[in-house]
Amino acid sequence: MQPPDTPRQRVPASVADLGPRAARTRQVIVDTARGLFLRHGYAGTSVADITEACGISRAGFYTYFRDKREIFAELGRAGYQSTLAVVARLTAVPDDWPTPAVEEWIRLYFIHLDQHGAFALAAMLSAPTDVAFRNDSHRIQVRVARKLGELLHARQLDPAGSPEAVGLVVLAMLDRCWYKIRATEIRMDEADIIAEAAALLVATIHPRLAG
Repeated sequence: MQPPDTPRQRVPASVADLGPRAARTRQVIVDTARGLFLRHGYAGTSVADITEACGISRAGFYTYFRDKREIFAELGRAGYQSTLAVVARLTAVPDDWPTPAVEEWIRLYFIHLDQHGAFALAAMLSAPTDVAFRNDSHRIQVRVARKLGELLHARQLDPAGSPEAVGLVVLAMLDRCWYKIRATEIRMDEADIIAEAAALLVATIHPRLAG
């Protein structure tokens, strides 16, 4: 008898090979797994939990994925690509760093977090424990922080600190603000939070303008 979460030998179908109906089924599996990972963590979610919630057979699951780790990694990649896309939008902010444009960028980042943030936060507490996965996750986090830090350094009048440190501090601030107004009982106006975060960024990048 095969252990509950042992992957089968069958090679899952690639996204490019799927027809519309199969692609929808695959997406249902991903979305369902995301919800289960959020509620129960990676370790607390089994392939059986996913198939039961989806209403598909285990054989159906292994048509698309080797194991639950593959889904978790896919969710992580989607979040990473979305983060990079939002960070890149920072280049649209004019060189004089106007507060309304900075606020709009923060709003875009919050929209990104509405889709990917909760999973990212849950992943910090429950994720595959193998060294390779952890190392990849750490590299991705540093890569995103560096990219953001480099964009901010390019706008700073007097760049200070490493790009990684600058980017990590800004991401941590925005992630925490989003978490407080989305996932806790703290009731604050999102527009006020965005305005304050933008004011801090403007003061950091262009302190003379903020003054």
